[in-house]
Amino acid sequence: MTDQTSDVHLVRAHRPPKAEFMVYFAIIFIAALPLAFIASFLAMVRQGDLKTKGPIARAWSQARIITPMIFSA
Repeated sequence: MTDQTSDVHLVRAHRPPKAEFMVYFAIIFIAALPLAFIASFLAMVRQGDLKTKGPIARAWSQARIITPMIFSA
């Protein structure tokens, strides 16, 4: 008799983000913007070039990191 349960691969269905997640993401993104502008400005002054990550990208990255932490807790 074969064991049907030994090699089961469950594939998660991709669900669209929930409204609550998007609200928290927006709040964190807006809160991160001022600090991201300061960090980008300081990086630009120190390095002297515009190749560093911009303030919108910095804030977006922070929101993408922080928001799932809230929902996984």
